[in-house]
Amino acid sequence: MDGIELVIKIGSMALIRREDNDIDYNIFSRLSGELRPGMLLVSSGATEIGRVDYMKRFGRPLDGDPEQNKTDYSAQGQAILMETYRRFIRPEYGVRQVLVEHNHFNDPQKRRHLYEMLQRAARQGAIPIINYNDCVSDEENRKMELSNLQSQHPDSPVVECVDNDETAAVVAELVHTRRLILLTSTEGIYADPKDPATLVRSITGPDADALTARVREWQTHCVGASRAGANGAGAKLEYALRSARTGVEVFIAHARHPIQKILNGDVNCTRIAIEQ
Repeated sequence: MDGIELVIKIGSMALIRREDNDIDYNIFSRLSGELRPGMLLVSSGATEIGRVDYMKRFGRPLDGDPEQNKTDYSAQGQAILMETYRRFIRPEYGVRQVLVEHNHFNDPQKRRHLYEMLQRAARQGAIPIINYNDCVSDEENRKMELSNLQSQHPDSPVVECVDNDETAAVVAELVHTRRLILLTSTEGIYADPKDPATLVRSITGPDADALTARVREWQTHCVGASRAGANGAGAKLEYALRSARTGVEVFIAHARHPIQKILNGDVNCTRIAIEQ
């Protein structure tokens, strides 16, 4: 197999059973069983799973600095995240962990190296699982590096990638995929977030500018987020737009839905695309 046909991103809260404060193994099992070479998975969850695991073992959360806690939870959860995917992905496929930071996308040589590695995985029967490398990322240093990059290249967009929705959009752009699925703990984008009947099934336009105008309109309806520190539906739409403007067909859907049913339009979700 050659080339990447699909990029999938799954959010932290889609991997957790909130009512039990535990990992949702049903989601892991269903999603992992559908993955195959030619797909890339951008998976959040290391920090949240690390927090859940720490609570199970010690009966209390960490009580240090919140940023340091995030680092420590991420380091503990990353191993569990990969172990769980490996348990459920079909045994004939390889699984490759890919931890990225902003510099892997902002530096042309590192972008090329990452591109070539991801393309090789498809040919070699392996599934890359990508996550931002939270456990070695320092916010203060990152912001300084990004500021320096922006001052050196004022006419070029700088990638931050702390939000894995952005990471997924940048990866989709990097590997030239045709489709991107953003799996969440909701069915998609709502006109009224409190009313499930107002799900927006489609956001389209005849060209990139018209699509942008439609997305901007729907962003005015987006409020709140699934957890503290998350950027919410408005940011998700922004990153989806980044991909859709380049011709990628983007789906925002609940993680309980099978991949093929999302792509076929057989389940409730939000589809974002340029339609000629």
